[in-house]
Amino acid sequence: MSEESVYNQLKELLAKAGGAYRIMEEQIDVDLQVEFFEMANKLLKEKPDPESVLNQKGLLFNPETSAVDKKRILVELSNAELPEAYRMIKQFIDEGEYELKPWAILSLQHSRITLETHLLDENQVFISTGLGGDSSRLRYFIAIRAKYNKTISDYQKTVINNEFESVFKANGSTIENINFFEKYFTFKCLIPIDIAIHNVVILSIAEANQYGNFLSKNYLVTNVKVLTQSEIEKYFNKKK
Repeated sequence: MSEESVYNQLKELLAKAGGAYRIMEEQIDVDLQVEFFEMANKLLKEKPDPESVLNQKGLLFNPETSAVDKKRILVELSNAELPEAYRMIKQFIDEGEYELKPWAILSLQHSRITLETHLLDENQVFISTGLGGDSSRLRYFIAIRAKYNKTISDYQKTVINNEFESVFKANGSTIENINFFEKYFTFKCLIPIDIAIHNVVILSIAEANQYGNFLSKNYLVTNVKVLTQSEIEKYFNKKK
């Protein structure tokens, strides 16, 4: 699916939701998210008694309880439409085991959405990606290469820093960091959910290219994970 197609579908989804959405801020592995929501949907169909779910607090905080059972309890709590369940998950995050923290964070976010949907009597859209975001922006990882496989000079690095920062700021976006390699550079950024990524990136490239036409318009973008050097170079080598 193309970047533009994804953007248009996201706009359509938000329009149907009437602007009621929440973005997960934390960066959590996408495969773990899939596992969580598959379990949440499965357990929701079983319709366990909410009070019996709350009564599992002792098991949840017992160091002898297996990680598998704790994950199930956290999901059941996230499905319960009870403020007590939300507070229990929050307590687990504050006191719980480090290896289960990403799962517990997913449970807390899901519990919040479940509660808001129940109390406000309206559906809430929950947007989660591997790289997270903030209240109104999604985080992306972007890689852009130099034209003709040339090395990026120190002067060009300064131009990139200045021009990209200016364009992103003008579009309500934030560049969190930039890492330069010999023939390409990467950065993580936050872009408002209602702004097309392509427009911001292409405009940034165009502004930088006024100072020497040294950047390719072919770039790599993902919101799933931070890519490794080998993954980036493999992609660019295919595009030569």
